[in-house]
Amino acid sequence: MDDATAFQIALVTGSAQLADITAGLLDRLPAWFGIPEANAEYVKSATRLPGLVARTGPEPIGVLLYRRHFLEAAEIHLMAVAPSWHRRGVGRALVDALVSDVTADGCQALQVKTLGATHPNPGYAKTRAFYRSVGFLPLEETDELWPGNPCLIMVRWLPRSD
Repeated sequence: MDDATAFQIALVTGSAQLADITAGLLDRLPAWFGIPEANAEYVKSATRLPGLVARTGPEPIGVLLYRRHFLEAAEIHLMAVAPSWHRRGVGRALVDALVSDVTADGCQALQVKTLGATHPNPGYAKTRAFYRSVGFLPLEETDELWPGNPCLIMVRWLPRSD
């Protein structure tokens, strides 16, 4: 079986179940999610934000939490993929599923915030390359959102559904 058929993606509304899935995946990614206070906020946000969960059988292997700021604009709040599933299409499939969902009801712009390139971190260099590979472009890097860490805002323009 190839990787594209080895997992399924489902929408899960904010819930304790989504929070548990998020916590479990963040624990497996300490190089990306190593700040306990930030992780606690991500887990808390999973109780109220919608998300997409990738699973292989019953095992969650990826999660994407998002928020809708306006009818025309949405944001990826968090994406985490189990290390053993990196570079196997899970992240791309999560982003594609989100784009399909939000485009269907009028979203035209999708943003994501990640650690900026002025902070030398090989893991986040891969993160930025991934987001570029799925159509995001850098818009702005700022030091004003995350004290002590540069925030890179990336945007992907979505096709109009009309």
